[in-house]
Amino acid sequence: MSVVPPPGKVAVVTGAGSGIGRAVARLMLAEGYRVTLAGRREAPLLETADGHPGALAVPCDVTGPDDVERLFGAALQQWGRLDVLFNNAGVFGPAASVDDISLADWNATVAVNLTGSMLCAAAAVRAMKAQTPQGGRIINNGSISAHSPRPRSMAYTVTKHAITGLTKSIELDGREFGITCGQIDIGNTATDIMDAIGVGSGALQADGSRRVEPMFPVEDAARAVLLMAGMPASANVGSMVITAAGMPFIGRG
Repeated sequence: MSVVPPPGKVAVVTGAGSGIGRAVARLMLAEGYRVTLAGRREAPLLETADGHPGALAVPCDVTGPDDVERLFGAALQQWGRLDVLFNNAGVFGPAASVDDISLADWNATVAVNLTGSMLCAAAAVRAMKAQTPQGGRIINNGSISAHSPRPRSMAYTVTKHAITGLTKSIELDGREFGITCGQIDIGNTATDIMDAIGVGSGALQADGSRRVEPMFPVEDAARAVLLMAGMPASANVGSMVITAAGMPFIGRG
């Protein structure tokens, strides 16, 4: 399904140097969006852009307020407005239970996954309130860990549950300004993070066993984000769950 944006639709995609962010940014560019690509390293962002005239690469650490303000300032200077933020930057964090995780690892995970998402959402809302016509859309990348954890994923799971609260609060507070917010919770799309937790070779299960789990192409996840982004202003996808068919999530495995 192809979702064609209105002329001049502008997006910011964080974590655009790899994985879901790269796939979303490339699909948006292919569909006519003008996209500001954000990530910590410039080289992967330029690889994502691949010379596309509608792409602007802005290296950014989303945990830094000054960096985030510079990112959105560059996007507005280049494109003049902001219609969509895909709030995607995140890390899996340490493989640890609550009694094993260090405070430093906890703080680092919260800083990227939660505080970074809040800072980017805040900058986007300020821009969307100030522009004419007013309004826009924020899509937060949660995870099915916002519903159910994997073993030894305490820091990641807590931050993704918190993203749900962030999403609902933005949606409520943004109503009078024409700002909508939704959350996509993705399970087992083929990215480096899935390799890191062993989904393709044997991921740790709740019963202590390891199991090879199905995955689905990251381009299919990107199409789901594009569907959310391309909804008319009169509608909002508040929550979407998309998983690999047959993955151990629903029921008892």
